Amino acid sequence: MTDTPSIAARRQAFRHLHASGCFVIPNPWDAGSARYLEQLGFQALATTSSGSAWAQAKADGQVEVGEVLAHLREMVVATRLPINADFEAGYAPDPAGVMRNVRLAIETGVAGLSIEDSTGDADAPLRDIPVAVERMRAARRAIDEAGGDTLLVGRAENFFVGRPDLADTIRRLQAYAEAGADCLYAPGIRTREQIEAVVRAVAPRPVNLLIGATSDFTVADVAAMGVRRISVGGALARAAWGGFMNAARLIAEEGRFDGFSQAASGVELNALFRQER
Repeated sequence: MTDTPSIAARRQAFRHLHASGCFVIPNPWDAGSARYLEQLGFQALATTSSGSAWAQAKADGQVEVGEVLAHLREMVVATRLPINADFEAGYAPDPAGVMRNVRLAIETGVAGLSIEDSTGDADAPLRDIPVAVERMRAARRAIDEAGGDTLLVGRAENFFVGRPDLADTIRRLQAYAEAGADCLYAPGIRTREQIEAVVRAVAPRPVNLLIGATSDFTVADVAAMGVRRISVGGALARAAWGGFMNAARLIAEEGRFDGFSQAASGVELNALFRQER
């Protein structure tokens, strides 16, 4: 691509987006979906750990850090837009490992990255707050030592892992803000009361809201609640998989070829991706 903004310029633009208003940061799962979202006029994009895992025939959480870093590099090259990395829990068991891996993520050119407090253990799905805070501080140190222009997102996973305790969620988000998170995120909160409570609790820091399923809320509704950015997680990838799976099952199970009604035009796709030679 020509006239691609520098990494520094993309990071600066990304921070500016968080300063006021509300923007949607959709989640592509590969280079093609990223390029299409850029064409639609979105101002920033975020990776999805689940979407990229499914594209590699893996379950969410089963992708190794080296594969994640390769995916981040691919996404940064694919678009002119700032990329926020879904960096799960930092892909390391301890703060030193988180710090090392965050440094590597920064080197890919991402404009932001998130660190979550989940463990992957169904019996104890959340890290204790002091442990999670040390990991957030490690990510903060890595960013500061690299120049400080990469945005750090702190995620409290309570509602995602079956521990829907709003008070604990807020305690965690406030602790992560103190530890250096620039933006706060509690995936799984859904009601107006939950959303507004989180926004108030961490103000003036910006809040990311996940809308990963059909919702009555519009962007204007969410903006009025004080949310600064909206992501969709793996929802776009799931939507694409849903269309593919439906069409493929009709062929395999019923011998029918009428599952292509929503298929994109090949002419449109070729026009989108045709490169100058």
